[in-house]
Amino acid sequence: MTEREATETPPSTRPHVVIVGAGFGGLQAARGLARAPVNVTLIDRHNYHCFQPLLYQVATATLSPADIAWPIRHILSRQTNITMLMARAEGVDRDRRELLTSEGPLAFDFLVLATGATHSYFGHEEWARYAPGLKDIEDATQLRRRILLAFERAEVASDPETRRRLLTFAIVGGGPTGVELAGSIAEISSHALAPDFKRVDPRTARILLIEAGEQLLPALPARLSAHARERLEAMGVEVLTGRPVIDIGPDHVTLEGGKSVSVSTKIWAAGVRASPAAQWLGADADRAGRCCVKPDLSVPGDPDIFVIGDAAAIVDSEGKPVPGIGPAAKQMGDHVARVIKARLAGSPSPTFRYRHAGDLATIGRNAAVVKLGRFELTGFLGWIFWGLVHVYFLVGARNRIAVATSWLWNYVTYQRAARLITGDVETPPVGELERDGRSLHPPN
Repeated sequence: MTEREATETPPSTRPHVVIVGAGFGGLQAARGLARAPVNVTLIDRHNYHCFQPLLYQVATATLSPADIAWPIRHILSRQTNITMLMARAEGVDRDRRELLTSEGPLAFDFLVLATGATHSYFGHEEWARYAPGLKDIEDATQLRRRILLAFERAEVASDPETRRRLLTFAIVGGGPTGVELAGSIAEISSHALAPDFKRVDPRTARILLIEAGEQLLPALPARLSAHARERLEAMGVEVLTGRPVIDIGPDHVTLEGGKSVSVSTKIWAAGVRASPAAQWLGADADRAGRCCVKPDLSVPGDPDIFVIGDAAAIVDSEGKPVPGIGPAAKQMGDHVARVIKARLAGSPSPTFRYRHAGDLATIGRNAAVVKLGRFELTGFLGWIFWGLVHVYFLVGARNRIAVATSWLWNYVTYQRAARLITGDVETPPVGELERDGRSLHPPN
């Protein structure tokens, strides 16, 4: 079907494509269908698209939430064949061809599930209360509150042991999120907060980065992993590799071997599990709960239903699992849009081929590690490259300018402009309650 024929197709007779999730994959699929002879409904429980790679900078007061999130309706405002609904997906009725949502069932001709992933505590869901993860804006602002409140409560605590516990931070998981959080908390402790407190020295904060495996950033070569570890340790971060966590409580983290560390603020960055998309469909799933899909990303036995992004399990041309990262989700979104248009034109469905662009992670000021094929960067050049890549992939000129300006200001002044504690500060977050009530009051 030509573009002119697509334009002339009456909207009432067009197939209905329902896309669940406005993350990288879902948004890319919606954009890819802009000129297709279909009606598109995009459903998300939020009204914004979030740039997840920079969530840790919201959590550590570098950026504000508005710098990395954009209203979905505005992003797609010029696309005439799309409707956006703010609702929660709750299941799929494959026989009736309906998506079940919090606002009622929605019929579809094509269904794209881009429902992402959430935190995995490896069977210890009770740990979630004490060690929250980082997946959306709410997580980021809650973590920012916990981190900043730890310093505030240490300022008024009179007991030395209480102060030490309040100024101890444990990040569980040595992937990119864990490394970036550890480096950012070390920076805010050493620079931004150090001049502002009088009764406690933020530079004495103890930051633990705990990884069950033998190296940080396992997706990167050993040389780059070792470089990241060296830079973190030079910043004062205690890196503990080969030390699985066996228990997390309100005021402690226990490592394999029985070593227990008194910790106020715990952050989970160790694992993820897919959304229940595979369960909704009654389809096979891998160990992480990701739906096993065919080479064109459709569900076996149902060529009009697709699963993409973190919710999909598929291998690349070398037989390696496609990683759950933003570039992979965007490629899947583009591919599904092409498949749907090919189906409408009566053409065969193309096979998805993942192209890995590379891996990168920032460690802190003037430090990052980058791996692009045979090309590697570290230090200041790696940090500049990391920054340029992230600014480039932000949505909208306003956000690119805002983020670049904030980074420049932070670099020149060593300050963090978004150091806001929101919520009920009278009730400490879980894990920050004191055993001795008198410790929260300064001496007379």
